[in-house]
Amino acid sequence: MESPEACSSGEASPASPPPLAAAAERPSEAAALRALVDRVRAGDVDAAREVRRLTRASARHRRKLAAAVDPLVAMLRSAAPGAGEAALLALLNLAVRDERNKTKIVDAGALEPLLGYLQSSDPNLQEYATAALLTLSASSTTKSIISASGVIPLLVEVLKEGNHQGKNDAVMALYNLSTITDNLQAILSVQPIPPLIKLLKGSKKSSKTADKCCALLESLLAFNQCPLALTSEEGGVLAIVEVLEEGSLQGREHAVGALLTMCESDRSKYRDLILNEGAIPGLLELTVHGTPKSRMKAHVLLDLLRDSPYSRPKLQADTLENIVTNIASQIDGEDRGGKAKKMLAEMVKVSMEQSLRHLQRRASFA
Repeated sequence: MESPEACSSGEASPASPPPLAAAAERPSEAAALRALVDRVRAGDVDAAREVRRLTRASARHRRKLAAAVDPLVAMLRSAAPGAGEAALLALLNLAVRDERNKTKIVDAGALEPLLGYLQSSDPNLQEYATAALLTLSASSTTKSIISASGVIPLLVEVLKEGNHQGKNDAVMALYNLSTITDNLQAILSVQPIPPLIKLLKGSKKSSKTADKCCALLESLLAFNQCPLALTSEEGGVLAIVEVLEEGSLQGREHAVGALLTMCESDRSKYRDLILNEGAIPGLLELTVHGTPKSRMKAHVLLDLLRDSPYSRPKLQADTLENIVTNIASQIDGEDRGGKAKKMLAEMVKVSMEQSLRHLQRRASFA
């Protein structure tokens, strides 16, 4: 095969076949792929590994090897050594960025053996099955079928007891399924909050894992029992505040949404708790540097956190957002963002007592 460098040069390599010979090779490739599928159909584990290799980074091979889906699903049930793992990894690669293959895999009956692998004592098989379900649940076509399979309690169990990668993939799969509103109660019924908070506390706050943890929490906090479950977890609210301060744009949007949902559910119960965790500086910064949704939610939450919410007219032009924006725009030098953050912190010295308690609490978690 030609190297990428030879292809990009615009000149044929001396070893390159003439155009007619290259055209003649294409039917040979098709025949080789058909033979490979026949080998999978015969239960050849090495053939399944070859399908995995060919489809790892090739959308073309994912299309051409779609016929391998049914025999690979059959191989998931094989007792032959290494067969289940080889079939799992091949199906995972076939499903990546290929909606038709996702549907084909589910229609071929893969969910039943995948759910079995989720309960495997082999952490690798459990991890691969979780990754496969994450990929399959990203499709709007298969999501409702997967939801009805009984997978939600098993994914929460992986979130509790799985290995590191399995937990990350489990929370993302649960997030995918949570976009069907009826699934939220099913997720909440198997007590996901403790493992969600544990994963969030141990994750980098700007990571995709933190994004999905906060997104899932934002949805679950709309249910009455969830705020109580969250506040019962030591450092639970603090972990969300840390995403508010340090997360990605998307993560911060979900973090402020989670805090807002909690405060709206019972302001008298949760207002002081949110204040004591030091949310104000992050909220102020978000009114300037957040997404449009973040800015709106931050303004509403700041109003709720005041001593007397809505007792005065809401912030209009020339108040919080414009003041902070004007201050930031007048700062010279490359460290404009850093200086703006310091000014934002200065604006909340009225909350010094709460900030001190927040710092002391953080120190206790260090």
